[in-house]
Amino acid sequence: MKGKAYGVGVGPGDPELMTFKAARLIRENEIIAVPGKIAEEAVAYKIAAGIVPEIAEKTLVPVYMPMVKDRALIEEEHKKGAALLEEYLSRGKNVVYLTLGDPTVYCTFSYLQHILEADGYEVELVSGIPSFCAAAARLNLPLTEWDEQLHVIPAVHKTTDSLELPGTYVLMKSASHMKETKELLVKSGREVGCVENCSMENEKVYRSAEEIPDDAGYFSLVIAKEKH
Repeated sequence: MKGKAYGVGVGPGDPELMTFKAARLIRENEIIAVPGKIAEEAVAYKIAAGIVPEIAEKTLVPVYMPMVKDRALIEEEHKKGAALLEEYLSRGKNVVYLTLGDPTVYCTFSYLQHILEADGYEVELVSGIPSFCAAAARLNLPLTEWDEQLHVIPAVHKTTDSLELPGTYVLMKSASHMKETKELLVKSGREVGCVENCSMENEKVYRSAEEIPDDAGYFSLVIAKEKH
């Protein structure tokens, strides 16, 4: 019998925003994988430890997921990561892979999932609170009302375009191009809010494009709504 791989979302940062199911799976399974070189230093691990302290007694498997543009290097590391998980799965052990937010939204586990499934292993995704929902709640801002559209896009791919579609824009992965993103937001004339490190201890909230620093951190998420 092969083990089963779980891609488990731990939410945006506050341990209290983890689901009961995520906590249960961590408690019930021995092998816990996290993205990073050192498991205990991973943000996802620290979030989970806030609710499930016994995670420290589990077998922790760090999976290196480099944030680089070299596709060949990325694919090679993904293969190594999947092979690492398969070492346990092939012995009939389940693997719980922890990831920030939700495992279906711009999640690095997706790359491992494709490899694992192609190799004949079963994968189950366990939803967590997405970062953009948590950020909207922190801003006390409804993402959509009535028949408004919602557009969730990585800002790095949109900074040379305009925000012309009706509805609300969620700009993820904005930090590395925040200056260009801010210029785009100002031109759009939209109401802008941004949360950096949402629900974490070092959280910062900005209520306009002008307030957002050009060097905003990696976990920065922008919400741009039409003015009514």
